[in-house]
Amino acid sequence: MDLKNKYKRRVELAAGRDKVELLMKNCKIVNVFSHSIVEGHLAIDSGKIIGIGDYEAERTIDMHGRYVAPGLIDSHEHMESSLVTPEQLARVIVPKGTTTIVADPHEIANVCGLEGIQFMIDATRNIPLNVFFMMPSCVPSTKFEHSGAELKANDIEALMGENIVLGLGELMDYPGAIAGDEAIIDKVLLADRKIIDGHSPLVTGKDLNAYVINGVKTDHECTNLREMAEKLSLGMYIAIREGSASRDLETLIAGVSEKTERRITFCIDDKHPGEILSEGHIDYNVRKAISMGIEPISAIQMATLNTAECYHLRDIGAIAPGYDADLIIMNDLKKFDIVQVYKKGELVAENGKALFQVEKPDISAVIDTVTIGDITAADLEIRMRSDIARVIRMNPKSLHTESVVRKVSLDGENRFIANKYIDIVKMAVIERHGKSGTIGLGLIENFKLKGGAIATTIAHDSHNLIVLGDNDGDMLKAIDKIKEIQGGIVVVVGGKVRDYLPLPVAGLMSDAPMETVAKKISDITRIIYKELGANRDADPLMTLSFLALPVIPEVKVTDMGLFDVSTMSFVDINVE
Repeated sequence: MDLKNKYKRRVELAAGRDKVELLMKNCKIVNVFSHSIVEGHLAIDSGKIIGIGDYEAERTIDMHGRYVAPGLIDSHEHMESSLVTPEQLARVIVPKGTTTIVADPHEIANVCGLEGIQFMIDATRNIPLNVFFMMPSCVPSTKFEHSGAELKANDIEALMGENIVLGLGELMDYPGAIAGDEAIIDKVLLADRKIIDGHSPLVTGKDLNAYVINGVKTDHECTNLREMAEKLSLGMYIAIREGSASRDLETLIAGVSEKTERRITFCIDDKHPGEILSEGHIDYNVRKAISMGIEPISAIQMATLNTAECYHLRDIGAIAPGYDADLIIMNDLKKFDIVQVYKKGELVAENGKALFQVEKPDISAVIDTVTIGDITAADLEIRMRSDIARVIRMNPKSLHTESVVRKVSLDGENRFIANKYIDIVKMAVIERHGKSGTIGLGLIENFKLKGGAIATTIAHDSHNLIVLGDNDGDMLKAIDKIKEIQGGIVVVVGGKVRDYLPLPVAGLMSDAPMETVAKKISDITRIIYKELGANRDADPLMTLSFLALPVIPEVKVTDMGLFDVSTMSFVDINVE
């Protein structure tokens, strides 16, 4: 059927002059436009909502007064942070009510470049989940690190014209954007009349004006109400994030009112598989918002219509004629207990279980990504001029860190050594893309690790190898195991590899089921807590993976050295 005849048939169906394929009878329909519950019958044909009313149908389903709401939309997610390939992610989150994701594939792009982005696009083609993409704007995130690829404006230009590409991904190099860096302007110009996602933690005043002036429309990095209010006043959408390392909803929900709620969306950003399985996905954000006093329809609106309007997705986010029949079915609106999920009118999940099968993608183009030469204890030495050092203090409740000055222990040759009575350990970030061989070193406080080491190739955003430990021997053993498995997570205790998780896809993801990956992450985390004594107030793996990200204050370590985010410059571990 050609497009003109298809449109004409929809008119016939909506007018009631022909039978629709499906009629859902006796629904309580959540209307996110009128902020009301409409009791009636819902007509569906060819994956589209035809209308609400008493239509004749080929097939009817009695919904027995259950609530019907639009499918949920994640306004900002890095699918790679689920540690599984997209089809495995879909198998888990679709039953939880998420039918659309706005994804930024900058994690895999930092490792594999355009090949990585194409892999993610291809892997999402045949799953019952809408995946729209934002083209990575900062690969690498800054010039102060080495990534596996560098994407300039001309590299992403061809993909910007794709229908599934909504715009430019989070503009993490906010100092460059504020300074008018020409390379960033070139990418911003590609997004003409498309959306540009923001990433501007604690940016304010004239700097914020300079940041948003060329079209940045969203921000998911708000951590306080003043920051949220200022950004809302400049016309930005605020994506309230509930991930693993950053949980901002409890703080920011106080800034949601009748005056602001239409500019609020929900996002995951980065969430570990175990928490997706146990807590939920965007459904968790909605339930938590409701539990904190947000009216249920408002919470649903933030998770559906607001995001659709923000990203100019005209066919999803609501239940009305012409919209896709992406629907979630609930018994209780306040409990937000999703019992069924429909994708374009087809039942795809029931009682938390997917009713569809997934196939493993071809991963051949995105494996074997760890290229590291021989690393010795000498490479990990931190030589001090005195026993006073600049140390990174980890904040277990935030991605933000502090720069502190501490007295540390040294050996007879003025090399840093861990002291069991002082909570400071060594961290190294090792370039793993086979380009520079650089190694950055730093000291970390408040991780509370003793008797071993942890290593991973998940090190945002350049995803070099990051290793943390209280002795060089265990750190070296962890590095060697990472090289052997070609990326993943390793924990070493007392000179022995205690457990590990291979992540063969770009050193970031597994194509195994999420349940399998989550079980292994749980086992490794338990070892880190029980046998290494790590800080139980933090997610140790997620926290470690962000200690190399030089766009979130205050101080981090890249493969090029200890980095002060506030001044965007390298600093010395030694303090005079």
